Amino acid sequence: MYAVFASGGKQHRVEVGNLIDLEKLDVNVGESVTFPSVLAIVGDDGKLQAGSPYLENTTVTGEVVQQARTKKIVVFKSKRRKGYKRKAGHRQAFTRVKITAIGAGEEESNGS
Repeated sequence: MYAVFASGGKQHRVEVGNLIDLEKLDVNVGESVTFPSVLAIVGDDGKLQAGSPYLENTTVTGEVVQQARTKKIVVFKSKRRKGYKRKAGHRQAFTRVKITAIGAGEEESNGS
């Protein structure tokens, strides 16, 4: 069983037990976090439940494992023959989350 949910302007495909790095969330380490923006769920039987855009009464729950920053990237700008050089670094903050549950509520029949 896996789910696709949206967080931080991105979509993530997760299964229970996965570790995933997300855009920084304001949650302390060890706390639980719930993502209500579930786009789709595929069950163990291979059946797809897709939302439009989100599934009702469905959440993905995880536990915050780490708050950290990525490796530094170097940003270097220069203009040839002008003596213009600028060097800067950037480290993006992220939150590492362990997925603990994918909760699918009772779905009504789609009545196609």
